[in-house]
Amino acid sequence: MDHFKKFTEELEAVKRTGKRPKLLLHTCCAPCSSYASDAVSDYFDTTLYFYNPNIYPESEHNRRKDELSRFMSEYDTDKKINVIYERYSPLDFANCSFGLENDVERGERCSRCYELRLSKTAEKAQHLKFDYFATTLTISPHKDSIRINEIGAHYSGIYQIKYLHTDFKKKNGFKKSLDISREYDLYRQDYCGCEFSARSAE
Repeated sequence: MDHFKKFTEELEAVKRTGKRPKLLLHTCCAPCSSYASDAVSDYFDTTLYFYNPNIYPESEHNRRKDELSRFMSEYDTDKKINVIYERYSPLDFANCSFGLENDVERGERCSRCYELRLSKTAEKAQHLKFDYFATTLTISPHKDSIRINEIGAHYSGIYQIKYLHTDFKKKNGFKKSLDISREYDLYRQDYCGCEFSARSAE
């Protein structure tokens, strides 16, 4: 499946309705939010959802959270974008990754992490009566966008809420996020987030 094509088709379908559905967009950090939130906010009333129990240590989690807050307060855009910050809950990630500590990057541990964050986003979107949910994770060339979208579609069925298929890195999306990051001097981490990816980066 061409997820970028599905994304553009869904945007066109939304545009034809003349309405602005509510989108809960999971985000992992300010750099990933920068271009991705811009790409959808002409079509949706967008709320970013910062839920990342995988990030290690807590100081790193808080640094990324604070940087997202700073960016959203300084971002020069006419689009209203809200943010929900979930509490830090590292045991959520510890439980889902147990036994996979030595797994390779982009392996089963990463899939479990995607499942954890996307299921929580879908649940939150259903609870708050959003129309759609999605994630900024597909902007990274290091992430498995096909797997991420499969997981999103799976939880769409479970929670009965529309999932917006994305591949934000397409059409120079990743490059645009780098450009915005430089413009706003955003902190860009050198590892995905968890303790195990930090070790790999070292």
